[in-house]
Amino acid sequence: MESILSVRGVTKDYVMGEVTVNALRGVSCELYRGEFVAILGASGSGKSTLLNILGGIDRPTSGEVLFGGRNIGGMTEKELTMYRRLAVGFVFQFYNLIPNLTTAENILLASDLSKNALPAAELLEMIGMSDRARHFPSQLSGGQQQRVAIARALAKNPSMLLCDEPTGALDFATSLQVLKILREFNKKYNKTVAIITHNAGIGGMADRVFHIRDGLLDGVTVNESPLEPEEVGW
Repeated sequence: MESILSVRGVTKDYVMGEVTVNALRGVSCELYRGEFVAILGASGSGKSTLLNILGGIDRPTSGEVLFGGRNIGGMTEKELTMYRRLAVGFVFQFYNLIPNLTTAENILLASDLSKNALPAAELLEMIGMSDRARHFPSQLSGGQQQRVAIARALAKNPSMLLCDEPTGALDFATSLQVLKILREFNKKYNKTVAIITHNAGIGGMADRVFHIRDGLLDGVTVNESPLEPEEVGW
């Protein structure tokens, strides 16, 4: 399989007064093109820190993250901005939609960042919200807002989608809808999707599961026959 990101001995330390917190302690792994990865771990295990470093939001204290042969930790701020803009789509637990823009406008705002954007109408159909294109975020439910946030992340046609607890604030039925959208993007466009979760059931639908414990990669599970979203245990 083709590697899209290579993580080599990454550490991340946070200094708070006289205390140093070792959030990551020598993590090494690969992300491959077109795979669905779940990153599992308890709260405080370091999984969000790892995702932020993969996405260029934060820089490692030591080690390398290679994208296209380049160490993103060594990029200038301008280069990092372009990496985040073109290569990475982000989905967070909270939706961060722009309140005075409609559903379609929120999506089109991201489309303007890319010369290879996906059609907004196609994305609206994918998330099942073609009939909500002119609605504002305040007129949508939490689950609908999350679907719009996902479509916005997909609009610029990124190489990979990084999701931090995207179902954490949603009920079962809405979470299932979100997982179906992530799976469809992964399969339809052969894009890498990495999802952080504390829900071990979601790991069943991933090609591989990274287990993070106390800042370490504590093991990798390979699923030879990943589950469909409908089969995920909660």
